[in-house]
Amino acid sequence: MVRAGLVIKTGKKGRGGKPFLKAKYPGLHALRHFFASWLINRKEDGGLGLLPKMVQERMGHSSITMTMDTYGHLFPRHDDGTELAEAARALLQ
Repeated sequence: MVRAGLVIKTGKKGRGGKPFLKAKYPGLHALRHFFASWLINRKEDGGLGLLPKMVQERMGHSSITMTMDTYGHLFPRHDDGTELAEAARALLQ
């Protein structure tokens, strides 16, 4: 949690002067968001790389809209512009 930047200082210090830290996002809701991000993240980044519909089912959301409104920003975009540039080149030849 420390390496990920998910802790905050409490203003108190322990033995040896080390600061006491606490979780930036405490509670089970934070665990739920972590689980969702793990489902979504690409396999090469340590996640499962699941499709939105599968994430919806695993999260228990009633609709895909709820899943995408909440976690849509985490899904890979797959739009680096390469395909569009190739199509433009093909049209101009």
